[in-house]
This record gives sequence, structure tokens and C-alpha cells, in this order.
Amino acid sequence: MTTTVRVPEERSARVPAEQRGPGRDRDSVRLLVSCGTEVSHHAFVELPRRLRAGDLLIVNTSPTLASAVDGWIGHARVVVHFSTRGDDGRWAVELRDPDGRGTTRARAGGPAGTEVRLAGDVRLVLAEPLTPYGSRLWWGRVSEPDVLGLLRRHGRPIRYSYTQRDQPLSVYQTVFALPSADGGGSAEMPSAARPFTARLVAELVSRGVQFAPITLHTGVASAEAHEPPYPERYEVPEASARLINAARAGEGRILAVGTTAVRAVESAVDAGGVVRARKGWTDLVVTPERGVRVVDGLLTGLHEPEASHLLMLEAIAGRAAIERSYGEALSGLYLWHEFGDVHLILPEGPHTESCSSNCR
Repeated sequence: MTTTVRVPEERSARVPAEQRGPGRDRDSVRLLVSCGTEVSHHAFVELPRRLRAGDLLIVNTSPTLASAVDGWIGHARVVVHFSTRGDDGRWAVELRDPDGRGTTRARAGGPAGTEVRLAGDVRLVLAEPLTPYGSRLWWGRVSEPDVLGLLRRHGRPIRYSYTQRDQPLSVYQTVFALPSADGGGSAEMPSAARPFTARLVAELVSRGVQFAPITLHTGVASAEAHEPPYPERYEVPEASARLINAARAGEGRILAVGTTAVRAVESAVDAGGVVRARKGWTDLVVTPERGVRVVDGLLTGLHEPEASHLLMLEAIAGRAAIERSYGEALSGLYLWHEFGDVHLILPEGPHTESCSSNCR
């Protein structure tokens, strides 16, 4: 999104909602609702009243991994962020420098052949950049074949500088997270779903809202370097494809929970607009030019103005709507990032209620 808007540092959510005071839970965040350029302000616990029977939420079941591991290059300490496991056994990794505050700062990638010593006498050797247009992430080979075991033993969740302190891995799991058959997962939490609680899910189901699970294992965030998303592993199961197609055939709205859910389901639609059961790698980048073919709306966190995710939001709602809603979020003192507030983008058009009734 081409904009001069900047998010003040104090608008970053530094701790999870449930740690901000007594009696709070994950769903104690705010909900910005936009429909076209109409915007209204709510609590997230009001979400069931913003939806209706027949709506379908696409949710990502990928669990979050403890993807940050300490290492050393010579006598210099580094932190390795394990991003994505390749089909050939290599891992896409990002090397970071400790910043002395328990978090990290960016570090130049490479060069090829760089060796990083990890705990347990494990070695990581950088091979080549992940893509030709950036050197932040590199493919590397790890001497320990059980990298997921290494992460379980020695890893911790990836943490960025705007957060106040380290958190246990459980804080980074959503209510929808399920163990993967191969033990894999996401380098960073599919955070749009974080405010959901079991209680809220039960209320949504009781009101006739359906859920279609998909899986997309996210790599490390690309917003820092303003790069497009990297290829990621995904799966849209047969049962979920049927649910989505049935809802589309009726009058239900297809609402993705998170940009990861959008990327997965939009990667599984055929030329005729039918969602198929698919799994593998997706390199899809959803832009206004490409548009969306399946989803009608989106529940998502608040993204940095330069993040590539905003192109996806514009593809769903249009630039004017996103600029208006982000202006409202800033003036309304909403909180950004994975522990922050959320934004529900509802569709305009036939077979929907008026935007006024949706937003209020």
C-alpha cells in the first residue's frame, strides 16, 4: 500500500491480551469491522454478532514451532531462525544478531559455506540464498537429521523487539493448532486466529457459523525487508474443499481467518472457480491485479503499511477501504502485531446485508 502512514512504536502490542490485566483472556482484544469504506469499532467477543448462520470461516491448523535457536560463528553469538523445511532435507534459515535485550536485529546473510555451531555439537552450513532477489534467508544443511527434535530440545519461539519478554510456546499456539503428521509447523504463529477461545468457537458454532480447516506452514515474516512471501507448504483437505464449495453455492460468506488461509485456499481453486483438495508448495502472491476467487472477506491482524500482506487486503476490499480502516485503527489507538487487535473485512455486493447493518 503506497501510503505515508506510519505506525508509532507505542501502538505495538508488547504482551498478550490475557497478560494485560486481571480477568482478561485471549479474546480481550478489539475488533475493527469494515465493509467498504464504512468502519465500526467493537470488542472481539462481539464477533458472533457480526457474522450469521451459513458463514464459513477458513482456519489454519498449523502449530507454531520453537524456531529460534542460539548458535555461534567462531566466537560470535548468533540466533538462527529456522523457517521452512525443503523437500531435499535442507532448511531455509535466517541468521540474526542478539541485540542485548533478549531479542535480535537483522544480520547480513551468507556467505556460502558459513558454518554455525548449534547446541549438542550440531553444525549448520549455509549453501545458497533462498531467492535471487534477497540474501536474508539461506538454504542450509544441518548435521542433525532430526531438526524438529533439535527445535523441541533447544528452541524457543521467535520473538521480535517490540515484545516485552520471552513467552512460552503455548502462548504462540492458536486454538485451531493441530499436530502435523510429520511434526512440522510454522516458524511464526498464524496470529489472526490467536484471539479465538474455545468458548467463542462454541458460540459461533451454536449460531450456525461453520469452520473449514486448512494447513499452511508459515515461514519467517518478510515485512522487515519488504519482500514478497516465500513459497510455503500447504494442504486443503477434501472435506474442507467440499464445505467451501457448498457454502459458495448457497448464500454463505467465505471468510478467511488470516492471510495464510487466503493463500492456501486461493492456491487450491481451479480455472472454473471450484476449490479442489490439494497439497504441496504455493508461491502464490495475492495482489489487486490477481484478485481473489474464493474468499469474500478476511479476519486479520493489523499489518505494517509496507507489508506485502496489505496487497492481499487491497485485493479483497480495495485500496480506499483499507486506507480508511487503517486511518481509523491509528486514530482509534488499536494495537498492532501478533498480540494486537484484529480487523474484520466484510464484503459488499449481492446476497449480503447492507454495510450499515454489518458494521453496526
